Amino acid sequence: MNEVHVVVEAEIKPTEDPEKVRRAVENIIGEAEYEVKRWNHGALLTARAEGRESLVKFKTLLRVERIQAAARAELRRWTAGNTITIHLNKQAAYMGRVSFSEPTAESPLGPIKIQIKCEKPSALIEWLTSEI
Repeated sequence: MNEVHVVVEAEIKPTEDPEKVRRAVENIIGEAEYEVKRWNHGALLTARAEGRESLVKFKTLLRVERIQAAARAELRRWTAGNTITIHLNKQAAYMGRVSFSEPTAESPLGPIKIQIKCEKPSALIEWLTSEI
């Protein structure tokens, strides 16, 4: 797991508070560079982070909620090549919880999309979902 690149995207609907969407993302990942751009009828929040350390909050939430086995299955399910792409419920993330969702149509507010690129996704998944 030499290099880990994390990109998080969350659509900000016209009815949503951009700061709340940012907080939802911050509850899941650590230090990141944030950018908001106009998109569709609202905006798109993008956060970029480097290194495994940026996923420590996510790893901790998986452990605290005791959902490592379910998370392992979801992370493996959405791995293609050297990329893991998962979707999380935005409202749950705002509350500091992890709730995996489908890419579309599951929540009216849309999901938070997390894309993780690394050399060995299987090793990263094992680290994220380990008991320690």
